[in-house]
Amino acid sequence: MTNSTTDTPAGLDTGLDTGAAPAIEFRGGRLMSALPIALFIIWAIFQSGVLGIGDPTGLVAGMLISLTVGMLFVKGDWKDYANVVFEGMTQKVAATAVVAWLWAGMFAATLQAGGFVGGLVWAADAFDVGAALFPVATFLLAALLATGIGTGYGTTVAFSALFFPAGVALGAHPVLLFGAILSGAVFGDNLAPVSDTTIVSAVTQDADIGGVVASRFKYALVAAALAVVAYLVAGSAMAGAPVQGAASLLGEEAEAIGLVHLLSMLTVIVLAVRGRHIIEAVSWGLIAAIAFNLVFGLASVADVLVFFAPDNPAARSLEFLPFVVIPDNPDLVGSVGGSIYTGAEGFFPLIVLVLLIVAGAQVMIRGGGFAAIQDLLLERVATSVRRAELTMVLGTAMVNAMITINTAAEIAISPYIARIGQRFNINGYRRANILDANTSALGYIFPWAGGVLVGYAQLQALPDTFEWFTPEMVVSPIEVWPFVFHGWLLFGVFVFAAVTGFGLEYVTDRRSKEVSRV
Repeated sequence: MTNSTTDTPAGLDTGLDTGAAPAIEFRGGRLMSALPIALFIIWAIFQSGVLGIGDPTGLVAGMLISLTVGMLFVKGDWKDYANVVFEGMTQKVAATAVVAWLWAGMFAATLQAGGFVGGLVWAADAFDVGAALFPVATFLLAALLATGIGTGYGTTVAFSALFFPAGVALGAHPVLLFGAILSGAVFGDNLAPVSDTTIVSAVTQDADIGGVVASRFKYALVAAALAVVAYLVAGSAMAGAPVQGAASLLGEEAEAIGLVHLLSMLTVIVLAVRGRHIIEAVSWGLIAAIAFNLVFGLASVADVLVFFAPDNPAARSLEFLPFVVIPDNPDLVGSVGGSIYTGAEGFFPLIVLVLLIVAGAQVMIRGGGFAAIQDLLLERVATSVRRAELTMVLGTAMVNAMITINTAAEIAISPYIARIGQRFNINGYRRANILDANTSALGYIFPWAGGVLVGYAQLQALPDTFEWFTPEMVVSPIEVWPFVFHGWLLFGVFVFAAVTGFGLEYVTDRRSKEVSRV
């Protein structure tokens, strides 16, 4: 069976070349091109699930070894395999995730330095939002932010750095709180008109973005309503007492002035909704946050960026600058600090991991593995409309297990969703909704998924930020997956829809408008 005949609409630079003929051949056939990704999943399950270690650096080692082992099974010149690895690591889809993490990390750390966490605690106390209600409030607010700015990753970064410590200090269960943050990111990634997953799902299925968003409300809101109930019940059952040792945060640091940074976040939301690039939107939010910190005395220049210089004549002559410090602690000499640096630093191992995962996906694509799986699904499984839709749902889930960056997974599977849907005349809106919902949901559930790891990277930094925050409060990726309620419920809604036909539309039922270009 030939590759997809569905052309990618003009203007969409997806990066991953899902329709190209195999560039490399493997001993054992096309499915052997999945070996690097398969080995990585096994490594991730062993490291995260069996040993309980969520360190992204260990996952980097696993992906490096997996790519090396994959090379041993290549027929012909290994240079072709190496070129495909480089091809994957330079894809735009990976760079997009990296950029979002770096800018969001700097922004979240700067808000944190400005006392935004204390402001949130003050607001929670003023509105009587205690430990039981904090998870559901976090889910709703994260969903609102993610829908506004269009990036679930950015939302996860900000809420893990800001709302998570506030909720833990009040006594909310850490695992439930992290799950609520990830659930909010799922909601926004799925529903936001400016989300990259929304755009890719619409354009690759020849549907207009506005129509796609309007048509998926019924699925998203059903799952969200059930998630709200779940977080209310679980929040009450799992709530604890305020953390001992967090008195400073719950007392003198819990000041209303920290809430001025709601304006910083509003700046990002407004600019993103108006169509500004996410870098531009977050950059203006960062500038606003720095300005508020300095004007209201919430943080100093050194809290934002500081150079710890050695004691020499050049450094002493520049010590009048607020960002040049000769420290008394010799361990700090020669280092850089402040929210700009620390906000980005925590993502460096994760950035390398993302590039390697996308490289592994490109090996599978260029080796024909994706095409082989899709041919099998088309010929043996998708034999009726109901089975075709269930194949779309489960096929998208399978790809997300292998490619843990949700946009990359969506791009990889989108031509095959189009082929299955076109065979049974399933409407482009319906195809786009199945594609996007399951990609958004499962991208924040698997313990090795990018959405989970980006939040975990923020949680790991909290013990160094708050004296009362202990390493035991950090939630590992393997602990949180059952509590991403909205993600699981959204996936369940589409399994139900596929089996029962709920919301099913055929091509003749509705015609898409001119496809919106990006």
